[in-house]
Amino acid sequence: MPRPVAPDAAPSATADGSAALDASARDARREALRAAPRVLVSACLLGEACRYDGRSQRSERVLAALDGKAVIPICPEAAAGMGIPRPPVDLSGGTGVDVWAGRARALTRETREDRTAAFQEGAHLALEAARRFDVTVALLKEKSPSCGSQRIYESGVLRPGEGITTALLRSDGRTVVSDEDL
Repeated sequence: MPRPVAPDAAPSATADGSAALDASARDARREALRAAPRVLVSACLLGEACRYDGRSQRSERVLAALDGKAVIPICPEAAAGMGIPRPPVDLSGGTGVDVWAGRARALTRETREDRTAAFQEGAHLALEAARRFDVTVALLKEKSPSCGSQRIYESGVLRPGEGITTALLRSDGRTVVSDEDL
């Protein structure tokens, strides 16, 4: 199983000028998306009601960005059999990279049930789809414990970081674009 390395997302803006680095990284992700003939996409962004709360997050910006491309919809959590709706999950102890390194877990918000193995299974299914369809770019839903690429909820607080699926896809050399990059 591949081990994630440092994420390709740029650091957030600071007084030392890293805002320019962030903009440059965002532009590079957008260009990769424009050039990609096939894209792995969070199914909720396409209008599928597969979010934890049973709703979709259909995005016209996402649909416009995908015009003319082959689209491979994914929902790692639903693919792993977690059900719809399902209890919300936050990462605890770190980011998706930390989950793969064994330093963090995916826990339900209320009961603190450990769902790490299911999230990892969903990530592996997404990576398998990317490999099967020769996809180099994924367009995923920000803030998700699976798909977030710049911000995720850790222990109830929105923090910089990436989700479990994003970390695995990036560790395999794939570019992950946030729906918020568009």
